[in-house]
Amino acid sequence: MGTQPGMPGHLPMAKLQLTNPRSLAVYDSYEDAQRAVDYLSDHGFAVQNVMIVGTDLKQVERVTGRMSWGKAVGSGALSGMWVGLMVGLLMSMFGGGADTMARVTSSVVAGAFFLAVWAGIGYAVTQGKRDFTSVSQVVATRYEILVEQATFADADRILRGPTGGAGAAGTHEQPTGPRRDDELGRSGGPERTPTTDETGRL
Repeated sequence: MGTQPGMPGHLPMAKLQLTNPRSLAVYDSYEDAQRAVDYLSDHGFAVQNVMIVGTDLKQVERVTGRMSWGKAVGSGALSGMWVGLMVGLLMSMFGGGADTMARVTSSVVAGAFFLAVWAGIGYAVTQGKRDFTSVSQVVATRYEILVEQATFADADRILRGPTGGAGAAGTHEQPTGPRRDDELGRSGGPERTPTTDETGRL
């Protein structure tokens, strides 16, 4: 399986490019695109000639709760306690002396105090314009599979299924998605959205 978006395994952009890419299929979810590439691999296709490209990016923000003075200061204090604990332990390990507990405790208290104050200042600066907490992520709404031009015919044949859509052998789970008009009513390889090249030919 390939590395999913957001996971370690990023390469320089130059190494990600194909020499002569051609659009093979488009899916509405990364999981479907991933299953399509896995399907190609299971049927002997040289998947080193494949790219999955996320397109039509959008930012999704999920509101997780209401922000208040107490929550802002409390969150800052909690973060400060962890920072202070780490600093105190490092100081105890390399600083020597017998006052280890006192040193760690003072670091925790100092960290909680200063980060609570910092969080309070940050909340005051917003002047009530953002009284909520949230998490956000940039996601793609469509995932396009690109292959090298020289290998397109083989990849297209595998996704369509043998004999032009008569059905793919085996029990491998195939991706789902809308079929093209000329594929309706036929069983075959993984279903997909028409690519730009194919739309121009319809």
